[in-house]
Amino acid sequence: MLYFAWVRERVGMGQETVALDEPTTVGALVDWLAARSEGHATGLGDRARLRAAVNQDFVGWDATVNPGDEVAIFPPVTGG
Repeated sequence: MLYFAWVRERVGMGQETVALDEPTTVGALVDWLAARSEGHATGLGDRARLRAAVNQDFVGWDATVNPGDEVAIFPPVTGG
């Protein structure tokens, strides 16, 4: 798991390792993580303010995550 910008600040870390025994969805993984601590809940609780990537490809919350995949969570990115 990789966390960026204010998500990293609220979770309290930039990355962590989560061992998966079987495939799951990004949404289920985020829900599970949000239940782990107050920081996770604060950083991951509002999916409308978050985006996700699996193995550096943007994905939706229903995308499959397999053991060994890299998952990144971050706020929407704007340019200017």
